[in-house]
Amino acid sequence: MRNPHVLIVDDSKTIRSLLSSQLRKRSIDVTEAIDGLQGLYRSRERHYDLVITDIIMPNMDGYQLCSEIKKNPATQSTPVIILSTNERNDQIEKGFEVGAAAYITKNNAKKELIPYVHEILNKSKILRDKLILVVDDSKHILNVVKSGLSGAGFKVITASNGVEAYAIASKEIPDLIISDINMPAMNGIEFCEKIQKTPALSRIPFVIMSSGGERRTMRELLHKGASAFLVKPFNIDQLVITAEKLLSDHFKMELQQRELLKTERTLILGSIASLVQALEARDSYTRGHSDAVAAISLKIAKKMSFNTHELERIEFAARLHDLGKIGIRDDILLKPGPLTTPEFALIKQHPELGADILRPIPNMEDIIPAVLYHHERIDGHGYPHGLAGNEIPIWARIIAVADVYDALTTERPYRKAIDHEKAMNIITQNTNLQLCAECIKSFKSVSSDNQVEIENLDLPQRI
Repeated sequence: MRNPHVLIVDDSKTIRSLLSSQLRKRSIDVTEAIDGLQGLYRSRERHYDLVITDIIMPNMDGYQLCSEIKKNPATQSTPVIILSTNERNDQIEKGFEVGAAAYITKNNAKKELIPYVHEILNKSKILRDKLILVVDDSKHILNVVKSGLSGAGFKVITASNGVEAYAIASKEIPDLIISDINMPAMNGIEFCEKIQKTPALSRIPFVIMSSGGERRTMRELLHKGASAFLVKPFNIDQLVITAEKLLSDHFKMELQQRELLKTERTLILGSIASLVQALEARDSYTRGHSDAVAAISLKIAKKMSFNTHELERIEFAARLHDLGKIGIRDDILLKPGPLTTPEFALIKQHPELGADILRPIPNMEDIIPAVLYHHERIDGHGYPHGLAGNEIPIWARIIAVADVYDALTTERPYRKAIDHEKAMNIITQNTNLQLCAECIKSFKSVSSDNQVEIENLDLPQRI
């Protein structure tokens, strides 16, 4: 992510240098301008996350600069902090009238400026490009509300009634809905109820706006899922503040929920990994099997130039590839000799059992195919679904090579392990029959480069 970029406009070189130094220490990029006119030109040359300006300057003062920034559609969403020696209330009021996000006196700058900068930048980061759907049958109100919200940095789409708005919301999925009550076709009450009954839309904050005589109805809507209401006529600043607060609170709530889900998911996956280890620990021939397959799969995947996130997920999938064996009876799973045909048919259920265990867990969509299809064959004679060639997901093909090598080089009660060279010959003979040629090529490369420490791996008993 890029650093925030702030434009400092002040005719005092000392103040510009002091502010620039403080901001750069906090990983904020800074551009300077010596007066309002130069600041205006620079604000139009590129996007800034924040403008900090003095008031009294040659060529153009800070009030006019702020006003010009807010009048230009290309810059109107850029927040402006006015930093001045003037502490008169009328001057402070004027600063807010021209659109400043904050007015700080230079006497208080040491204490207040940096916290304000962080607050505004953080809010801008959270709210930037949030989509708001505004619904009203009055074109005038739609235009006024759209202009005010756009000026604060929001993206805005509009609709003239609930039917039109619901169709737009279902397609665009806005971050916030602001709706009038009295409208043709579908009024605001019906629209709010329909939004609340739609699972994909029910969590969108919903703001009701209407005349003061309908307060009772508006309060009832709060009980039906609306987040807030605004009584007409209202100030645009009030609307912007309401939107910012709802979106900020909604964003924080979603972050908290995501962290909670992440923690729960970590605990669940930790439990599953422990189950796999417990499964393997029952038999000396399978102990360490998943770790070994995961280590080899990771090295193959690195050679195939997967990105960091994919490498982590492939390693994790390989570690869980035999998870479904938890559902196989011990007398079959731990049988020391060859399996009968009926017994092997039961063993062949383990990929689907593993996938079934993972499906209820959030964010397992990418892992499940690798677990489900790691016993498919390139020639289509594998299981459980008889996929062939590139129908088999690449992660599953990688794990299959690691799994086969693992089985060939493992000591079994009924067969001695074979050495690395013989195992590689067998794997090569199965190129494009059982195993993927591309994956085999990468495995040979890491093996010949001594990047796979074959001798030190604790290898498994059977695939």
